Amino acid sequence: MSTHPLVFHASPRQVIAWRDGSPVTVRAFLAEVARVAAALPPGGHVFNVCRDRYRFAVSLCAALVAGRISLLPSTQTPEMVRQLAVFAPDAFCLHDSADCAIDLPRFRYPETAPVASDTRLNVDAQDDAPFDVPQIDAARVMAYVFTSGSTGAPVPHRKTWGSLVANARASAERLGLPAAGAATHTVVGTVPPQHMFGFEATVLLPLIGGLAFSNRQPFYPLDIRAELEAVPQPRVLVSSPIHLRALLSTEASLPDAALVLCATAPLAEKLAREAEARLHAPLVEIYGSTETGLIATRRTAQGATWELMPRIRLEARATASNEGPTFWVSGAHVDEPVAMGDALELLNARHFLLHGRKADLINIAGKRTSLAYLNHQLNAIPGVADGVFFMPADADASERADHEGTGAVTRLVALVVAPTLTAAGVQRALRERIDAAFMPRPLVFVESLPRNETGKLPHDVLAALVAQHAHEATMTAAMTAAAAQASRESSASRISSTASARSFTIPADHPALPGHFPGQPIVPGVVLLDHAIDAIGAALNRPMQAWRLSAAKFLSPARPGEALDLDFDAAASGAIRFTVRAGKRDVASGTLSAAQSPVTTAAVSTAAVSPACAARALSQEGFQP
Repeated sequence: MSTHPLVFHASPRQVIAWRDGSPVTVRAFLAEVARVAAALPPGGHVFNVCRDRYRFAVSLCAALVAGRISLLPSTQTPEMVRQLAVFAPDAFCLHDSADCAIDLPRFRYPETAPVASDTRLNVDAQDDAPFDVPQIDAARVMAYVFTSGSTGAPVPHRKTWGSLVANARASAERLGLPAAGAATHTVVGTVPPQHMFGFEATVLLPLIGGLAFSNRQPFYPLDIRAELEAVPQPRVLVSSPIHLRALLSTEASLPDAALVLCATAPLAEKLAREAEARLHAPLVEIYGSTETGLIATRRTAQGATWELMPRIRLEARATASNEGPTFWVSGAHVDEPVAMGDALELLNARHFLLHGRKADLINIAGKRTSLAYLNHQLNAIPGVADGVFFMPADADASERADHEGTGAVTRLVALVVAPTLTAAGVQRALRERIDAAFMPRPLVFVESLPRNETGKLPHDVLAALVAQHAHEATMTAAMTAAAAQASRESSASRISSTASARSFTIPADHPALPGHFPGQPIVPGVVLLDHAIDAIGAALNRPMQAWRLSAAKFLSPARPGEALDLDFDAAASGAIRFTVRAGKRDVASGTLSAAQSPVTTAAVSTAAVSPACAARALSQEGFQP
């Protein structure tokens, strides 16, 4: 039986983790793994949702030592949890949150008071204690990672300890990291450990490559900078393009790194060059998938060509469609051949170019391009902070109807964050970069894009945001007509200029409250607005779909169960002004009108991302936990 050790560090006194700024030795880490393994409840499958990277790693290793299998799905939505329960009826949720609401048997990470000698590096008595590293069968299934197929059902992919060890060892060698036992690098990750990239780069690479890792997951630029400063050099920053863009947008000097790893979305060459210059470190972009793990890398600042990992093979197989061949990955740690969903161009046996996802390839008026290319051109415009193109689901049918003369074409939509630019300016810059057939109609300005923790834009969230805009655009005429009608109504039928008051309360068990905020819950701003608009509609006995929220301010937090009063009146223009109060304290205010106003993303993004991301979005609105 072939086995591999649980950790590959050479000494029990070597630092394996930095926990809130304090070092944790290999000996202390293994002792905690044994303690947690002994405390695990019955059940063969562990849904590990620990947000603290140290607790996640300990729980992962404890499950492996105890003969359990970890479940790592792509999301933690209620539907995904239901699918997990079907896949593994004996699964339980291992968490480290005081308000975990996942609908599985729950087991909270068992904290214990730290033992001083476990974390001190200069305790000679430690050398005399036994030091046994668990040996794990290479064929042991460590985890099932999940992707969502076209039907939305989670697709499991088995990961054995042997294949994960082989991948991590090859990765460390490709990245130029010292052999296990000689490495002194510390990994700081902005991506969650449950995501395949974060799982490989921030947990497995330290465990198997003999490195250390930080337990924190910094999100904002100041947090990333502080966490880099909190751990010693040499540092490895594991991040995503969206986090790097935000980090580099600050003018403050950044701590030096020894290496930067980036994945989850295409990275622009310009951004890669800037990251290397600001962090004084080479940036290596990772190519892979949940199914395959890491299979290729590139030094993005030096060119677009990808290099395969050793013993990984790419094979082109013809398909029945006109989309070109499908490339299959095999060899090394990839146990079975996997079909890639990307459009690749094989340059030779070891090198290739990536032209985007096959699903991103679009054909308009006989011209072909990819959404990835369009997104690159949009985000390359000076002044564009973030942007994305989106092809509506009915675009293909509309395109056929246009060619047949039976209907109008559904055009591309572009959502852009560009506070200093005008629509005309963005469109003018796009015309210089892309074919006229791919010009977005419409171009929608938003305050932010609803990216998740890894910087990705989930398709369903993006579709909901685009649908929201489309609905509002089609309602413009109706809103204008409603405003005109309101101005023609007699004073007796108009909204009384005398303030009307209504009261409501947000119950403590409202489904939007988890994550806002643990231990100090507050009512999300979008929930306040939803109740206020409903109350205004009920008071006026009219539907509010024909009205736009043209302004909103959040003045102070509202608590669950707190009595809230709503006051509203009509302005001379016909707009409805309202205020929500808790006693004498103003909580929120806003204006409803029939005039068109910029699309806001709060209602979509906070409802569709994780509770942690929603909490961040609300903190930007002025709320603090």
